[in-house]
Amino acid sequence: MFLPQYPDSPTPPPAHTHTPTDPAPARRSALPAVSVSTGAVVAVLTGGVVLTALLAAVAVSAISVAVAAVVLRSLLRDHNRR
Repeated sequence: MFLPQYPDSPTPPPAHTHTPTDPAPARRSALPAVSVSTGAVVAVLTGGVVLTALLAAVAVSAISVAVAAVVLRSLLRDHNRR
């Protein structure tokens, strides 16, 4: 009843055939040597450590502000009930 009806020829034959050609020889260009100094590595690592510490400080500050807001809201709600 719900069986699919397949056509007699599901895919038409290709109109053209691919004829492989001889691959061109790969030309390698001479790349300049890149040297990374120790000072650059130290600078990048120091910057990463400083940025991570700042991000952690912002996160801790945000959590402490949120906790203080919850405590103040609780105190004010109790005060207004009296």
